[in-house]
Amino acid sequence: MQIGVAQLPAQLQRALAPLYVVHGDEPLLALEAADAIRAAARAAGHTERTVFTVTGAQADWSAILAAGGALSLFADKRLVEVRIPSGKPGKDGAEALQRLAASAPHASDTVTLVLLPRLDAATLKSAWWAALQAHGVVVRVDPVERAQLPGWIAQRLRAQGQHVAAGEEGQQTLAFMAERVEGNLLAAHQEIAKLGLLYPPGELRYEQVRTAVLDVARYDPFRVPEAVLDGAPARVQRMLDGLRAEGVAPVPVHWALAEELRTLHRARLALDAGQPLPLVLRELRVWGAREKRYERLLPRLRRQQTARWLAEAQTADGIVKGLSAPEWPTDPWLALQRLALTVAAGCAGGR
Repeated sequence: MQIGVAQLPAQLQRALAPLYVVHGDEPLLALEAADAIRAAARAAGHTERTVFTVTGAQADWSAILAAGGALSLFADKRLVEVRIPSGKPGKDGAEALQRLAASAPHASDTVTLVLLPRLDAATLKSAWWAALQAHGVVVRVDPVERAQLPGWIAQRLRAQGQHVAAGEEGQQTLAFMAERVEGNLLAAHQEIAKLGLLYPPGELRYEQVRTAVLDVARYDPFRVPEAVLDGAPARVQRMLDGLRAEGVAPVPVHWALAEELRTLHRARLALDAGQPLPLVLRELRVWGAREKRYERLLPRLRRQQTARWLAEAQTADGIVKGLSAPEWPTDPWLALQRLALTVAAGCAGGR
């Protein structure tokens, strides 16, 4: 059974499962999900905890299997935690995980918790992953998308008894916080907790938040295309400035944006050839929040426009690699800025 992080508290209240799997690459949410499972296990009497970290091909899977089936030495019940930071258990690990999953429902005195990063498409089709899903509760940790961030912040504030002002001021406050913590939920959690310490329960004014919240955003080159397709030039500029200030090379930023433009152009060509949009997006492996962006953009974009963007991406590629182009800036970051802001402006209409 697979559930989202938001569904985990209700599942834990209904019944404690013998096997849990937490997977995703959002550290704060994964940590909170694992902590909730550990707390529920302790409350149910699983007071002995054994932790295994798999760090390579030499992992002792026999010890992990033995721990899952052995009687507890110091308590009536135990929690066995298996951490696989790479998400690749190897051949022996794959077989062991299938055995572990199959035996978990029969080990009444043991709760097993498997912690994994976000998995690639091939791993999600593996036999060991299917076994974990079949016999346990799989908690999927999805990233908080930029559009969801203000709501996420508001929910966290409510949980500690605080809220922003109603109306436009409140929206401005949440937007300000989202800008300052984008891409860094751990820092966002700390800033929200700081507001709880600085101010009493109740309403938070914009000036209070502006004074207290630091600029702790952490920008990812591979999130730049999201802001571009969202048609958000101010956010695009802020991300590019932040990446440059952090010393990130322009190459991965350009690569991420160029790949997105290439996919967008291929999708437009496929639509012009008569293929239905759902099939096009599936074949191009576009899903989730990215799928919604394509569904919004593609019906109003034309192939001439996407082809021009792709040609400009090729020009910017040459500048990033040290070449020059007529009427283009020679600085790689300025070339990236021109490309990104041009596309963002074209994507802004009809939002």
